[in-house]
Amino acid sequence: MSDWKDRKKWSDRFLPEIKRILGEHLIGEPPVEEDMLRNTDLTVLRLKEVRIACRVRTPEYYPRYANEFTIRSGYKDGVKTELPKIIEGWGDYFFYGFSDREEKRLCHWILGNLNALRLYINKRLYAGEKPWCAEMTNTDEEKTKFVVFRYKDIPDFLIAHWKGEAPCPQT
Repeated sequence: MSDWKDRKKWSDRFLPEIKRILGEHLIGEPPVEEDMLRNTDLTVLRLKEVRIACRVRTPEYYPRYANEFTIRSGYKDGVKTELPKIIEGWGDYFFYGFSDREEKRLCHWILGNLNALRLYINKRLYAGEKPWCAEMTNTDEEKTKFVVFRYKDIPDFLIAHWKGEAPCPQT
């Protein structure tokens, strides 16, 4: 399990930046009447607990994969991965980004709606079609499998996206 711990430790360095970004997109300014009548300067999109899946990729993947995202779909030892959890209804939003060359900041990110992804997957499966554009086996001694989605294929998935000030590797 140290592979998972190492990957988590690496990606957790981006959590302060991700929290700032999510705050900008999931906290909004209400109509002026809310402030005047109800002492409300900011509103969160939903009152209940909101679950956000986050994934940050290393910079070498950016040039080839900037317009798509991957979700783990299987693991050799049978541990439940992200795709089955998403299909089961877990998670509200999906933050997916790429680190800059120095691996200190994000150079590109998207915020996606997991309900839109679930709807897309179900519609495609119902029609007898594959919902993802590719199924891959990772290079980690064939332990991890994942599926690839393109943002443009999924209606209403993208909530926000950004290519930042930190330089991304060239495409």
